[in-house]
Amino acid sequence: MIGGNESCTAGPVPMSYLTCLTHILGEWTGVEHIEDYLSYAVYLLWVLFPLAVVLLLPGVLIILFYTSILFLHIYKRKNELKEAYSNDFWDGAKQMLATLWDGHGRIWHGYELHGTENIPEGPGLIVFYHGATPADYVYFMARLLIRNKRYCHVVADHFVFRLPGFKLLLDVHGVLHGPKEECVSALKKGHLLAIAPGGVREALFSDEMYTIIWGDRKGFAQVAIDAKVPIIPMFTQNVREGVRTLGGIKILRSLYERIRLPIVPLYGGFPVKLRTFVGEPIPYEPNITAEELTAKTKAALQALIEKHQKLPGNIFRALMERFQMQKKED
Repeated sequence: MIGGNESCTAGPVPMSYLTCLTHILGEWTGVEHIEDYLSYAVYLLWVLFPLAVVLLLPGVLIILFYTSILFLHIYKRKNELKEAYSNDFWDGAKQMLATLWDGHGRIWHGYELHGTENIPEGPGLIVFYHGATPADYVYFMARLLIRNKRYCHVVADHFVFRLPGFKLLLDVHGVLHGPKEECVSALKKGHLLAIAPGGVREALFSDEMYTIIWGDRKGFAQVAIDAKVPIIPMFTQNVREGVRTLGGIKILRSLYERIRLPIVPLYGGFPVKLRTFVGEPIPYEPNITAEELTAKTKAALQALIEKHQKLPGNIFRALMERFQMQKKED
C-alpha cells in the first residue's frame, strides 16, 4: 500500500500518477481490479457524451429566455423614475434584447433574413411555419427591429403564459394570448402581428418533410378579413434541422392530445444555417371567405417551403450550408 506521504514515483517500479491514483482508490474502496470498472465508466462516458450534448443544447434557448427576463427586471429597477414620464420606457430594453438574440442567431446559425420588402409599411398579419422551437421567429423579430425599426407582435399558445417568470417578458413584447378581438384590435392600431396556425401541434409533430399541420384552423384568416389587412407568408429554411422532436412516437402524440401540454422531448441545438424568407403578401379581398383565404395562405406557405427547403430535411446538409456562399440579405 502506498502511504499518503509517499511519492507515486517512489520504489523500484515508478508508477504514473493515474496508475497511482487508481491504486489508492482501489485500496480505499476495497474493490479489486477497480481499473476495469473505471475503464468501463470512461467507455460509457465516451459513448453517451454525444447523446447528452444533443439533449442539453436546446437548453441554451431556455437560458437565453431567462437571461432576457433577468435583464428586463434589472432594467425596470434601474429606470423606475423614468417609467412615470416616458411612453417608450421599454424601447431601450427591447433594443438590447434584440441585439442579444440577433447576436446568438448570427453566431450560432449564420442567420439571414430575406424579403423584408414584402412587409407592408402599415399593419399586416405574418403567417409562419412553426419549427420545434420559436427561436427562428425570435431571430426574425430581433433582426427586423434592428434593421427596419419595425416591431412585430406575436400570438402564443396558452401554456406559454403559465411558464414561471415569463409574464414580464410577454408583457414587454406585447405577446397576445390569441382571442380574435384582441388580434383584430392590434392590427387596426397599425401593428404587425405574427401567428403560426399550426401552433404547438405543428412544432412537436411535423417532420423533416416540413408537413404543414393546421387541421381546421382558419381563425387567423377571419382576423385578417375583419382587420382588412394583407397576409404575409414566412418560412425559415432548415428550422427543423436545428432542433428536432420525438413526435413520431405515437404514444406521445396521444398523450399530447389528451393533456395539451408540450411534453415531447427535444434534441439537437445544431448550428445549422437558418434563412428566413418573407413571401409576397396576399392582399385583402372584401368578398373572400375565411376558408378560401386559409387555402390560399396555406398554398403560399407550401410554395415557400418547396422553393427554399430541400426535402426531406437533412441535418448534415444543413450544417454544410454554413460553409457555402452566403446569399446577400435584402
